Amino acid sequence: MTGNSIIGVGLHGAVLRLTLNNPPANALSLEAMEVLQRELDAAAAEGTIRVIVIGAAGKLFCAGHDLKQMTAHRADVDRGRAYFEQMFAASAHLMQSIVQHPRPVIAEVDGVATASGCQLVASCDLAVASDRSQFGVNGIDLGLFCSTPAVALTRNVGPKRAMEMLLTGEMIDADAALESGLVSRVVSSAQLSATVDSLANTIAAKSPLAIRLGKRAVREQSGLGLEDAYAITSRAIVENMLDDDAKEGISAFFDKRAPVWRDT
Repeated sequence: MTGNSIIGVGLHGAVLRLTLNNPPANALSLEAMEVLQRELDAAAAEGTIRVIVIGAAGKLFCAGHDLKQMTAHRADVDRGRAYFEQMFAASAHLMQSIVQHPRPVIAEVDGVATASGCQLVASCDLAVASDRSQFGVNGIDLGLFCSTPAVALTRNVGPKRAMEMLLTGEMIDADAALESGLVSRVVSSAQLSATVDSLANTIAAKSPLAIRLGKRAVREQSGLGLEDAYAITSRAIVENMLDDDAKEGISAFFDKRAPVWRDT
C-alpha cells in the first residue's frame, strides 16, 4: 500500500494507521475519500493487517466535506449536480466500507469533528477522543441538513439526541459524546495516541477470523427482531466454533499457553 500527501499511511506491526493530513480542516474532499477508499480496500485483502486506526494531523479531526470544492462546482452547466452525486456516492461507499470492513476500525479524535467528519467517527467500530474534542452535524447552519451524516449518527446516538444535534447544529463535547454512545473512550490529549495504540494492539492479538465473523454477525443482526437476530448469530457462532482458531484457542486455554492464530 502507498500513501498520499492528503492521507498519511503507516503500518505498525498489525495496525494500519491512516491519517487525514490536510490541515487545518482535514476536509473529506473527493480526492481524500478516494485515497482512503483505496487504502481500506487494500487492507481488507492484506492478512497481516488486523486493526485500522483513522486519525488526523493538526488541531481539527475533520471539518467535513470540502465546501470550497463544492462551491466551485456550482459554476458547472448542471449547477454541480453530477459532481455532488459523485461526491456523496463516494462518501456513502466509504462509510459503508468502514462499517462492513473485515478489520476493526478505530477513530482517534483529537479536536473538532463536524458534518461528514462526525459521520466518519460514527461509522468506525470504536472511537477514542481527547477531552478537548467536540462533535457536531452543523450543516443546518449553512442551510444544508446533514442527511447522510444522520445515517451513521442515528445508529450510534439516541434518536432525540441525534435529531437535536441535526436540527440545531450545536456542538457537543467529548463527555457528552461518550454519554450518548458516539465515542467509546475519552482521555487526555497527551494520553490519546498511547491509549489507541494499546487498544489496537489488544484487539490485534485476538483471532482475526473470530473478529471478522463476529463483526459481520453484529452488523447483520442489528435492527432485526429477537428471533431473526438469534438465528443469524447462532449460525455465526457455529461457523466460528468449527474453525481451527476456536479449536486452537480452547486448546491453548486448557494448556495454559498463548494461542497461535491464523493470519486470516
